[in-house]
Amino acid sequence: MNPILKIDKIEKYYGNKSSLTKAIDNLSFSVEKGEFVAIMGASGSGKTTLLNCISTIDRVTSGNIYVNGENITKLKGNQLNAFRREELGFIFQDFNLLDTLTAYENIALALSIQNKKAKEIHKKVMEVARKLDIVNVLQKYPYQMSGGQKQRVASARAIITNPSLILADEPTGALDSKSSKMLLERLKYLNEELNATILMVTHDAFTASYAHRVIFIKDGKIFHELIRGEDNRKEFFDKIIDVVTLLGGDYNDAL
Repeated sequence: MNPILKIDKIEKYYGNKSSLTKAIDNLSFSVEKGEFVAIMGASGSGKTTLLNCISTIDRVTSGNIYVNGENITKLKGNQLNAFRREELGFIFQDFNLLDTLTAYENIALALSIQNKKAKEIHKKVMEVARKLDIVNVLQKYPYQMSGGQKQRVASARAIITNPSLILADEPTGALDSKSSKMLLERLKYLNEELNATILMVTHDAFTASYAHRVIFIKDGKIFHELIRGEDNRKEFFDKIIDVVTLLGGDYNDAL
């Protein structure tokens, strides 16, 4: 089976010859279709740089990244724009909703850009709104919504185009504990019931415990990997905490 995402020996340097920083150091892993994978690491570990490279916000210095078998490190111009529009969904910590649009319009925007017909757009928006339990906020503007509602609207926007891969960057970072749990249950639903493939960067062990697999990054390299297997979420959470403890002082900044 071909993986949805394949990271192949990537490296990322910042700076110049006199002051060179290696943010990612010969990193390789893959994500299969339908997986829910969490990336954990302390501040400065390289996890955000990794996400930026996968999302094509940043470019690798060497190595290759494949999504659905296509080498995205070679894409430019219109090809790159089409890839972002059609293959990726994004969930950001700060929601990134447009303040002048209603929830409905924020969700529908990606389909409008793809020139879908109004009838098809309405059908898809209503379907995803029901799945994420946000039908009652569709006509509200972001300032009229709670943090949890805004994040679920952002999640709806991320999946509306049926992307190959959903990238979530600290999705619970701006939410209270109740809203965080509600969002994570919805992400779990998207993964298990809709077979959405999710790669999530987080510093929070509770959030990571919802994933199938957790990859720990330290100094731009893979430090450890945990697979949930038959563990319940509490058992998996305890194992994640054990690894975080192993990382010790390096991890204190992230917790």
